[in-house]
Amino acid sequence: MSEQHEHPVDLVVIGGTVVNASHRQAATVVVHDGTVQALLAPDAPLPSARRVLDVQGRFLLPGGVDPHCHIGEIVGDHAGQDDYESATIAALHGGTTTVVNFAIPESEDESPVDCARRRLMEGTSARTDHALHGGLVRWEPTLVDQIAELATLGIRTIKMFTTYRGERMVTPEVILEVLRSLHRLGGMGYVHAEADHVIEDALALCAKSGRIDASHLPETRPALAENAAVAQVLATAQHLAAPVYFVHQSTPEAVAQVRAARREGLRAYTETCPHYLLLDDSVYEKPGAEGFVCCPPLRGDDTRRGLVTAALVGDVDTIGSDHCCFSLEQKSTTSHDVRHMPNGLPGVETRIPAAFTALVTCAGVSLERFVALTSTNAARLNGLHGKGWIGPGADADFYSLDPEASRTTDTADLHMATDYTPYEGLSLHGWPTEVISGGRIVIDAEGFHDPGPIGRFLATHPLDDALLT
Repeated sequence: MSEQHEHPVDLVVIGGTVVNASHRQAATVVVHDGTVQALLAPDAPLPSARRVLDVQGRFLLPGGVDPHCHIGEIVGDHAGQDDYESATIAALHGGTTTVVNFAIPESEDESPVDCARRRLMEGTSARTDHALHGGLVRWEPTLVDQIAELATLGIRTIKMFTTYRGERMVTPEVILEVLRSLHRLGGMGYVHAEADHVIEDALALCAKSGRIDASHLPETRPALAENAAVAQVLATAQHLAAPVYFVHQSTPEAVAQVRAARREGLRAYTETCPHYLLLDDSVYEKPGAEGFVCCPPLRGDDTRRGLVTAALVGDVDTIGSDHCCFSLEQKSTTSHDVRHMPNGLPGVETRIPAAFTALVTCAGVSLERFVALTSTNAARLNGLHGKGWIGPGADADFYSLDPEASRTTDTADLHMATDYTPYEGLSLHGWPTEVISGGRIVIDAEGFHDPGPIGRFLATHPLDDALLT
């Protein structure tokens, strides 16, 4: 491109080092019509541009792809406090430019397809691009046909639960049929893996001894339950040679099972969450334990450090927020009995800074590996072309950061529709300085520039046979 280019491009970003999962390079990024047109050498002549943004020696990372969000979800009597508008505005403030929400039926008369269509309508207020996972909470005679219909809607991943009997739990036989059907369609099953019979017994024992409040959550959902359920689901996937993805894994033992299956040729993948990498179960010993109730629960510090090591050596594939936007008031009203509490932590905005702090700042994970964990791998595993990298033809989604800069986390400074964060008072690195989403500068030194409801629904493509090695 020459300096005299007849038609100016939309944006030129100078002064940065582009970091992809494979490598990094000093480059000028040329953006037009929502895509990256070129990466130029830093000393190359600049094309005519409507705007030039100087990122002053900072790193440029692909916009985050959050593969695990519960936006506006209702669980029992508890309604999430956010919607697509508030959740995606919060995501942008944390450097995430694509979210994948769940369409999990919320009533007995809502089918997986009906729920997905409802979520598609709700997504019209989104500020970021977004995709959907289907959800399954019971067997239905038309299920195989519904899975095919979801695929025609662009939804090729479906979440299933091995726990929450009578609410969301499905049987091993249903998991088998869903994995089989998805595999035929180029899709993949997502599994919340905890052995329900172990958890039910642990809950009953804790209730009998008066240890059923939030401070005793880890006793009610032991690591053994997670490890056992992972083994059972892996056996099913191996029987079918079908791909499978485990959400929010909290123990290095569970991660090791998945990695061992992968070495044997099974396409099995691990997701963990920032709170399992940065926090430990000591939070349950302090006032406000209800603010940390999530399932699986936070584990001991040795387990946390083992999980960080698994991420460091490449045994973890993605980091999802598992964003659940309940308020502290909602959690506090039932803190005396975890069986009735809304589970989950708000985290779509803090996902990248919390993970960056745990992995890059504290553990020395490379920026390239961090990009893979927070963006590239999630894009590939969800069939999202154009996401997760910076280069010619990619969607122009990226953010700048100074890895040395940090700020103390304060709920009042965040944008999620809740009244607390589990990282309150912690100094976190990895906050974005500028955010470009869809080729638009949405965050810079002047603040947030709301792009309006321009987020696109992304139909996911059939998964690549190779996927990740």
